[in-house]
Amino acid sequence: MKALTFSEFGEADVLKYIEVPDPEISENEILIKNKAIGLNFADIYRRKGNYHLKGTPPFIAGYEGAGTVIKSNSDKFKIGDNIAYTDVPFANAELISIPEAHAIPIPENVDFNLASSALLQGLTAQYLANNSYYVTKDDTVLIHAASGGVGQILTQFCKLKGATVIGLTRSEDKLETIFSCKADYAILLDSNWKTKVIEITNNIGVDVVYDSVGSTLMDSFDVTKDCGSVVFYGMSGGDPAPVDPRMLMDTSKSLIGGDLWSYLVNEEERRSRANNLFDLISKGQITIKEPVKFKLSEGKKAHEYLESGKSSSKVILIPDSI
Repeated sequence: MKALTFSEFGEADVLKYIEVPDPEISENEILIKNKAIGLNFADIYRRKGNYHLKGTPPFIAGYEGAGTVIKSNSDKFKIGDNIAYTDVPFANAELISIPEAHAIPIPENVDFNLASSALLQGLTAQYLANNSYYVTKDDTVLIHAASGGVGQILTQFCKLKGATVIGLTRSEDKLETIFSCKADYAILLDSNWKTKVIEITNNIGVDVVYDSVGSTLMDSFDVTKDCGSVVFYGMSGGDPAPVDPRMLMDTSKSLIGGDLWSYLVNEEERRSRANNLFDLISKGQITIKEPVKFKLSEGKKAHEYLESGKSSSKVILIPDSI
């Protein structure tokens, strides 16, 4: 099979589209022919050597995709079934072996592209709004990178719950994207953004900040009210500064970590959370923008495009054989 690989860490030019052995499947596993593969910033971090990788070079990144079963050693799935996955390694390839417990059946009204666009980012937004911090109609919520994939869906989850949402972005061109997700406010992450947030909240501060930037963590605490919370779930802008626990004690503020893998702990959790997400999408309560597509062989271009910050849609890779 063909796969998008890298054998050394670095910029996108280390990526190579090469022939590699087909994966083998063991008991209770299925072999999937990928139809669409989700590209995420975690794949960029792995390419750069910042995230954990399984196996030995040539490395195959990717954890998210959707496709059709072509071989099954499982009683739960048969050849021809359409499934998606969001926490299985080595996705950037034509074929992938998946443990049956990680396979998520795709509803008939959800196509491969949508499943690969929505699943990882949608499930992330879902746990952030319901588990890391339970958003209610009385909350004022600040979302960093609100024009990004998770940010757009998280904004919609918070609005479904009746919260007031303030969305942040670094790009003036993406303010409208935030408003299109029903946010109440969209502001630029400039030198004056904290003052704007404090003014919006009548000098009180927000109830919760969702921070996926990292380097802005202490700024997030500055605009959080006493007894409020900051949820830290990403480092797109670099590592955060250390947090002084004395500050947390003095202000009764909470720092909450967030990672999707802590919630996708078994088959039941994966399917129930995915079914809830697909149901909201089917009802039109959560909308997902049309993805930007690249061939799997164009992985270098896809990585560069995602890193550029130009897109407000999910980037997906389509195997060349499709």
